[in-house]
Amino acid sequence: MKARIVPLAFAACCVPAIWLGVQAVTVGFGANPVEALLNDLGYVTFVLLATTLACTPAQILFKWSWPIRIRKLVGDFCFFYACLHLLTYVVLDQGLDLHDIVKDVLKHKFIFFGMATWLILLPLAVTSTEGWKKRLGFRRWKRLHRLVYLAGGLASFHFLLRFKTPRIETVAWMAVIAVLLLTRVIETARRRVLQS
Repeated sequence: MKARIVPLAFAACCVPAIWLGVQAVTVGFGANPVEALLNDLGYVTFVLLATTLACTPAQILFKWSWPIRIRKLVGDFCFFYACLHLLTYVVLDQGLDLHDIVKDVLKHKFIFFGMATWLILLPLAVTSTEGWKKRLGFRRWKRLHRLVYLAGGLASFHFLLRFKTPRIETVAWMAVIAVLLLTRVIETARRRVLQS
């Protein structure tokens, strides 16, 4: 089972892209296809981000080793879907109009939070390789990648403000991210107490 976990995780991460592709060529995305595609890609990104954040707490709480083995893979797919989400907004929704994009980002808080999330994920994706870990040194690399928790918080507010009425699933995922953050804080505090 351990040997199969990475291929299984890869296949699972591909499912949303395949499903969206099938939907595009069959039934379509409804009356407002761009908005529907934005929402679907954003939601997939959010779930994968929460899953990435859950890997280390799962290891801490349940002593499982397999979540750490798939953490990078899930994080890379999270960034992949985040890029598709951003490209859908920039190309299909805004027609590559830089002036309108800047105005939109500054005018709407939820777009600002979404753009900030992507900008945080970008250096994390670029430096996710072993080569970058060696260049930066493990401590600096680890400090940089802790920004993923900030990305999780920003993404939560991005989705919360996206809809006039908060959706139950968005609030639920925000609660999950909050619990994951609390788990890491408690574990960090525990280690410091043991080391002192």
